[in-house]
Amino acid sequence: MTATTTDTPPPTPAAPKAPAAKPARRKLTLARILLIVAGALILLSLVRILTGADQLTSAGQISASLGLAVPIGLAGLAGLWSERAGVVNIGLEGMMILGTFGAGWIGWQTNPWLGIAAGIAFGVLGGLLHAVVTVTFGVDHIVSGVAINLLALGVTQYLAKIFFNAGEAQTLGGNPKQSPPVDSVPDITIPGLSDGLTSLAGHHWFLISDIAGILGGAITNLSVLTIFAAVLFVGSWWVLWRTPFGLRLRSCGENPVAAESLGVNVYSYKYMAVAISGGLAGLGGAFLATVPSHIYLEGQTGGRGYIGLAAMIFGNWRPGGLAMGAGLFGFSDALQLRNGGETVHALLLLLVVLLVLLAAWKAYRKARLQAILSGVAALLILVWYLVTDTVPSDFVGATPYVVTLLVLSLSAQRLRMPKADGMRYRRGQGK
Repeated sequence: MTATTTDTPPPTPAAPKAPAAKPARRKLTLARILLIVAGALILLSLVRILTGADQLTSAGQISASLGLAVPIGLAGLAGLWSERAGVVNIGLEGMMILGTFGAGWIGWQTNPWLGIAAGIAFGVLGGLLHAVVTVTFGVDHIVSGVAINLLALGVTQYLAKIFFNAGEAQTLGGNPKQSPPVDSVPDITIPGLSDGLTSLAGHHWFLISDIAGILGGAITNLSVLTIFAAVLFVGSWWVLWRTPFGLRLRSCGENPVAAESLGVNVYSYKYMAVAISGGLAGLGGAFLATVPSHIYLEGQTGGRGYIGLAAMIFGNWRPGGLAMGAGLFGFSDALQLRNGGETVHALLLLLVVLLVLLAAWKAYRKARLQAILSGVAALLILVWYLVTDTVPSDFVGATPYVVTLLVLSLSAQRLRMPKADGMRYRRGQGK
């Protein structure tokens, strides 16, 4: 008796599993921004009470921070316009230098408003030169930007010797390194409200006095140009993200070949973006020459064009984040200029708390190495804070630059630059 065998079909291979989708990043909504701001205020108030550094949130500190943040913010906004169209603008420092010279040169001969207009125009010329070199001739964007920085410095030094060191200019106080004085731009102060908030801040109450100091600084001796800069930030967001023009311009920075296939004149949009970028950088330079100092001064920009680029990167190429970054850098700069080592020393405690929070967050996300490094850094800085009473003057002067490096290192993982930023483009290259 033979056993019957049946053919069994081979097992069906299991279907390959689809790769797990990456968790979507949470959007930075208005509610989350308000929570971040509230947390920062509470933390800053606690540090102020524990250290006795009452100048951290005083009206004078906030007013000075705004004045220092505006040129950095305008430089960053200039970089944002250019890079959203795909053109890296390292030449912001040079365009700001041109803006300071234009405002100082025309401003002392006429009035500050024409000086500001001249500063913008000089910046636009620098932007157009960068556009011609990079967009039309295809030169590397970094090389062109560095060349513009060097060219602007040399040209302004040469012209200053011609126009500020002879005749009426020399009689009024001009010399090869500075212009005669420029009339001041009007300030705005709300008398009753400003005095009341300043008085409330003087009580040094937890959180209430800090909010009063911040609001008081924002409405005391507020330059008209500061208000105009705030309007430019809001206007830039609306134009770039809420209008067809902005959509086309951003498409040139993301995929110029696809934009061209849809009928967008990529060259024209890049030229417009870089010209606007130069004008904004020139306005930042004009602000320096007309608001805080009232003169053109050689070396006046002090690297603010580069710090503006850092603020733009920190803000992830968006106006809101850029404004926060500029405010942070302006705040740190004002601290070291107004208060010296003792107040900067108080920030060490704030830095310890932030590093501890960062270590806890990295441990929660199972990034053990980064958590350990953050914890060790927090411990070392805490020891520094406990065994010293002040910060050396050399470190105090470097505070804004240290803050720049620290912020960029902590925010590097969430950045997404425009995909075609810095790439050479030629009309018809997709065919």
